[in-house]
Amino acid sequence: MPFDAVSFSLLLLTGLVSGILAGFLGIGGGTLLVPVLVQFGFVPVEATATSSLAILVTSSAGSLQNWRMGFLKIRQVLLLAGPAIVTAFLGATIGGKLPPHLLLIGFGLLLLCNLYLVSLKKRVIRTAQFREPRMASGPAISPLAARLIAGSIAGLMAGLFGVGGGVILVPLQILLLGEDIKTAVRTSLGVIVITSISACTGHMLQGNIDFPAGLLLGLGGLIGVQISTRYLPKLSDQTVTQLFRIMLVVLALYMFWQALDIYQKGM
Repeated sequence: MPFDAVSFSLLLLTGLVSGILAGFLGIGGGTLLVPVLVQFGFVPVEATATSSLAILVTSSAGSLQNWRMGFLKIRQVLLLAGPAIVTAFLGATIGGKLPPHLLLIGFGLLLLCNLYLVSLKKRVIRTAQFREPRMASGPAISPLAARLIAGSIAGLMAGLFGVGGGVILVPLQILLLGEDIKTAVRTSLGVIVITSISACTGHMLQGNIDFPAGLLLGLGGLIGVQISTRYLPKLSDQTVTQLFRIMLVVLALYMFWQALDIYQKGM
């Protein structure tokens, strides 16, 4: 895309806001990045691909900091990332072949699903805060099956829709693996790094990534994460959650409208 002062500022601001959401709500910034990139004139597959690059920049910085502080458990990250690598690359390949209006419809449905997933995440977080890591009762299925399910779903979402997958991966780790919330969030961020690399590779081979836009969004995300971790936790969870739900509904409706517009133009 051509860059001028306005587009440069808007992309940086978008990355900033997505970083704030990622840091405060523990979600990937793709739910905001993809619709904004579509508004900038990106075709859907380019929007998801460029979003993946921005998420890679932000998640890498956060995981590096966790590793330096001794909080990142590499083994757990790799066990979840194994199936995610395959499905992220697969998702990127499928996304490149889908009609644009179907990709937008799918993304809109994902946004609406996130309304439930965010609520689910809040509930499992409240539950996890009152239990010890890896309770004796344990998950209902085997750890191997749980990791295959969680990693595969998160990877597919990363590749297909350009989202990090954290909104899915965090509650699944708590529900299926019995992880405490802090471990789940840190592990999720590490897995997002690997799924983003896989998704970016798949998109790069197809020439879908706008590198200047993706890096600029990623830079804004780095700043946003710092802001959210220092200041936004002072706001009530209920207020932020309600605002986020409104944003999801608005963005989903916008995606459906864009899908309809593209479909009608293609007829």
